Amino acid sequence: MLRDITLGQYYQTESVIHRLDPRVKLGGTLLYIISLFFFKNIWGYVAAAIFLAIVIKLSHVPFRFMVKGMKAILFLLLITVVFNLFLTPGTALVSFWKITITLEGLKMAVTMAIRLTMLIIGSSIMTLTTTPNNLTDGMEKMMKPLKLFHVPVHEVAMMMSIALRFIPILLEETDKIMKAQIARGADFESGNVVKRAKALVPLLVPLFISAFRRANDLAMAMEARCYRGGEGRTKMKPLVYRKQDGIGYVCVAVYLVAGIAIGRL
Repeated sequence: MLRDITLGQYYQTESVIHRLDPRVKLGGTLLYIISLFFFKNIWGYVAAAIFLAIVIKLSHVPFRFMVKGMKAILFLLLITVVFNLFLTPGTALVSFWKITITLEGLKMAVTMAIRLTMLIIGSSIMTLTTTPNNLTDGMEKMMKPLKLFHVPVHEVAMMMSIALRFIPILLEETDKIMKAQIARGADFESGNVVKRAKALVPLLVPLFISAFRRANDLAMAMEARCYRGGEGRTKMKPLVYRKQDGIGYVCVAVYLVAGIAIGRL
C-alpha cells in the first residue's frame, strides 16, 4: 500500500508535458481542479476526462502508475461516497430501517467520486512531470505578488517543496521499519481497528525519530551552504517562457471555456 502512493514522486521520461514551464503546469492544474466544481451535468465531466486523457498520453507516464496512487485514498473516497449517499435529503429511491438512499444523494455521491478521482490524478501529473527544484521555482514565481504583503514567498515555496520531496522518503522509511518489525513478529494486518491502531505505535516512534533526524541533517546541510533565505538569491537556471508554454496556456484556456460552457448548459 505504501508503495502505491505516487504523490511527491517524479517520473523521469521525455515528453512535451515534462518540458513545459512549471508555472504552466501549476496554473493549469489549479484551473483544472477549480473547473471540476463548476460542472452541472455529465458532459462537463466527459470534457474534463477527455482533456485529462490527452495530457496523460502526452506525458508518457504509464496510466497504471497513476491509477495505483488511487489505492491510498480509497478509504477517503469510500467515506465521501457513503456520507453523500445516505445523508443527502431528497426524493427517496431505496429505504430500509432508518437508512434512506435518495436520488440527490446518489447523484452527489457519483459526482464527488468523479471529482476526487480526477483531482488526484490531475495533481499527480503535475508532481510526476515536474522536478522538486522546478516546482519550487514555479511556486515562488507565481506567489511573487504576495511579497507586497510581506509574505516570505521563497521560504513558503521552499517548505512546500521539501514537504513534497520528503513524502517518498518517509514512505520508504516506513516500509523498511514495517518489514523489520514484521520479521520480529509484529502483526499489522489482523485484529479490529483498535488492535491495528495499537500495533502502529511501535512503528510511529522510530518513524518520527527518523523524520526529526533527517530534518536536522537537512537544516545543518543548508546552514553549511550559507543558506539565508530568498533575499538576494539568484537562479542558475532562471525560468523563461517559450513558445510551447504559450501553447500550453492556450490549451488550458480553451478547455476551461469549453468545459465550463458545456458543463453548465
